Amino acid sequence: MAVGEPLIEMREVNKYFGALHVLQDIDLTVGRGEVVVVIGPSGSGKSTLCRTINRLETIQSGSIAVDGRPLPEEGKELARLRAEVGMVFQSFNLFAHRTVLDNVMLGQQKVRKRAKRESEQRARELLERVGLADQAPKYPAQLSGGQQQRVAIARALAMDPKVMLFDEPTSALDPEMINEVLEVMQQLARDGMTMVVVTHEMGFARSAANRVVFMADGRIVEDRIPEEFFSAPATERARDFLSKILKH
Repeated sequence: MAVGEPLIEMREVNKYFGALHVLQDIDLTVGRGEVVVVIGPSGSGKSTLCRTINRLETIQSGSIAVDGRPLPEEGKELARLRAEVGMVFQSFNLFAHRTVLDNVMLGQQKVRKRAKRESEQRARELLERVGLADQAPKYPAQLSGGQQQRVAIARALAMDPKVMLFDEPTSALDPEMINEVLEVMQQLARDGMTMVVVTHEMGFARSAANRVVFMADGRIVEDRIPEEFFSAPATERARDFLSKILKH
């Protein structure tokens, strides 16, 4: 697939939590329509990297641009950016006291200023797309974890984002629910959505990614196409990681 111009550009990004240097001189470019999967051991900085792209985490130095514009500091500009950059977390973060349909409509009305009717139509289309059209009147607590995560994906898509960030979207799910979420993500990838996905799901990395970014100790150690990375990792660190996770 031809990948377009850069949509996300991170240059010499550094991030500290106190004395801990969690992101060290990160350089990463994600092209329009590209699926980049970020993997690595726990504590390697993967989630932090993901969260800096929509400024849920601030950085100490370096620069991050989305679609050619530097990340805004605060206020309305930042809210606008977050509408352009959809995010799906490990926890589903749905509004418990609102129906599934309302959850997918709300941001469209509040941030995108869409009329109720238009918001509802778009929400129903997206629930259909994630296989949950029949769950619209229910509340999140009445859904399984896998269903809730698919609602969260629909909610993020409802903002028509330019890019979707996924921060370990399946790690809180029971094993039998993981595939239903990954299938929705696979379909998004096939549809050409630009995606940055932090995950432990190596099957997804192999099949859906254009590139695999391997992180360790706050650095990007390898950034390669999946076939190369999985068949012949270039570094000892990556070989060690893969030998541990691909055994089972």
